[in-house]
Amino acid sequence: MTLPAYLAAALCEIAGCFGFWAWLRMGKPVIWAIGGTALLLCFALFLTRIESETAGRAFAAYGGIYICASLGWMWAIERARPDRWDLLGALLCIAGAAIILLSPRSA
Repeated sequence: MTLPAYLAAALCEIAGCFGFWAWLRMGKPVIWAIGGTALLLCFALFLTRIESETAGRAFAAYGGIYICASLGWMWAIERARPDRWDLLGALLCIAGAAIILLSPRSA
């Protein structure tokens, strides 16, 4: 359940923030900001579904997922292909997220 929750949270956060971007920076109607607000609420709900003992650890690991999802958004929606540095950075972020979330912890 963790990976689907992370992916759903990332999609909602990116789309929600893009709604505000479109309204404030691209001159779209205010309905874009309203939709963005609804998506950001969904983001918060999905993020609380992450399997982790602490919120901070779940949020820190989410950062890596968010970075990769943002690059995917950039490619799919904004039609700007990530370059090798984007991909290397994303790989490092996913490695860091995995270490944070999946490492064995002592009690």
